[in-house]
Amino acid sequence: MATAVRISEELVDEAKKFSRIDHRSLTGQIEHWAKIGKCSEENPDLTYSLIKEILVGIEELERGEKSEYKFG
Repeated sequence: MATAVRISEELVDEAKKFSRIDHRSLTGQIEHWAKIGKCSEENPDLTYSLIKEILVGIEELERGEKSEYKFG
């Protein structure tokens, strides 16, 4: 269920810019930032890069793109 929220015009302008760069909708870009921010608050020791890799891995698992990890 979608919910309308008010956000600053400055944030909307930034999200528009990054949504074009990352080929996301405006809503998709804001949702992406929200996911990253939530993960960052829940896991303050993780870097942005690691959080992004984890989210990519979760998406791959949800799509059924599973493969065994080979150590070394």
